Amino acid sequence: MRELRLDFVRRARWPWPGRVLLVLALGFAVETALSFKDLRDGVALNEAALERTPRQAAPGRKVPAEELAAVRETVDRLGLPWGRLFGALESAASDQVALLGIEPDPKAGTVVISGDSKDYLAALSYVLNLSRAQALDRVQLVRHEMKKDDPQAPVRFAVSAAWAGAAAVGTAGTAEGTKPADGTKP
Repeated sequence: MRELRLDFVRRARWPWPGRVLLVLALGFAVETALSFKDLRDGVALNEAALERTPRQAAPGRKVPAEELAAVRETVDRLGLPWGRLFGALESAASDQVALLGIEPDPKAGTVVISGDSKDYLAALSYVLNLSRAQALDRVQLVRHEMKKDDPQAPVRFAVSAAWAGAAAVGTAGTAEGTKPADGTKP
């Protein structure tokens, strides 16, 4: 077997490329540091100039009274207890009733719900289910008519109800009202 000679101490033949790369890297680091310092000084000068300038209030726009009233009404509507109303509608849902519209009146604290039902008994059952909901009071059938031109003769109806808590939010912007825990109507 042949003898293998390993010389770990032997120097490289071309030491210059490593040294050139080291000098270039150091030059790049110095240039980056100087650029950073210049930018930081520029930002400090701009901040000082900004602090010296007098602050001016943004020019106010005169808002017409109608627009202001519309904004307040929108904010009041957003503050209504919508979750309770939709929960009541979902709890009273039936496969024999299709809702057509929900018309809330936040100032009066009422809601009118219109829909179509398979027959008159389904409409009355839906009104009964709505009257059991915690979010609605004084639920009553206000209109119904049988559609005679339709071969299945569905009943179109409208239900009016007091929306618990809507009147308080709609007029005063306060929290929604509650019903007694025992389920009785106030």
